[in-house]
Amino acid sequence: MDILQLKDKNIVVMGVANERSIAWGVAKRLLEVGANVIFTYRKERSKSKIEKVLADYTEYKTAVVECDVNSDESIQQAFSQIGEQFGVIHGIVHSVAFAHAEDLKNRFVETTREGYAFAQDTSAYSLVAVANAARPYMTEGGSIVTMSYLGAERVLEGYNVMGVAKAALEAAMRYLASDLGAENIRVNAISAGAIRTLAAKGVPSFNTILRQIEENSPLKRNTNQEEVADMTIVMLSSLSRGVTGETIYVDCGYNIMG
Repeated sequence: MDILQLKDKNIVVMGVANERSIAWGVAKRLLEVGANVIFTYRKERSKSKIEKVLADYTEYKTAVVECDVNSDESIQQAFSQIGEQFGVIHGIVHSVAFAHAEDLKNRFVETTREGYAFAQDTSAYSLVAVANAARPYMTEGGSIVTMSYLGAERVLEGYNVMGVAKAALEAAMRYLASDLGAENIRVNAISAGAIRTLAAKGVPSFNTILRQIEENSPLKRNTNQEEVADMTIVMLSSLSRGVTGETIYVDCGYNIMG
């Protein structure tokens, strides 16, 4: 019995940087359960990295489509292409976030206007734009899952402008869930614990955060790519068909601690 009901479903995965990224962990699990996975990329170097990790998955149905989330035109073109090729979109994994390095290293009060706007546009507004562009092709309903972090609700040293962007992302997720529920489109967020990804390298206090989680989380360890991927699969699947507008924590319980 296929309780996930993801076989032959068309799922768009945004934000694969390399094999260690959360987005790749999710994509790999989707391929393993028989889903068709459409990857988006922003720059040519990202495309080559995706094609490299897909070298061992040639027997699966995949596609790689250019999509610059800072451009409405690029987003519309990408989802038009996906719609024409696959017909229906059943799910989206939005794992896209970026802030300028200086806005992570400096004090938050020193964040530049341009840096603040860029982090918000890339990390939060992109979810709104993607949902709107994908909606015409989600004719059978579906699930949109975005990736957040504890810095959305707590002040975490070194997270700075990204924490504010993630707070906006989670609020946008809830408003989108309200808007799209009548179309049977669910929108949720996964708040993943600290994982050694390319993006994590930009957070100056990352190693300290890892140690704190190991010491203080109920499970006394950090989570990993596989655990986050498994929960994302659940949120994309029929198992979570009654859940929308929620932030789901996969952080070994660290978020509940004082």
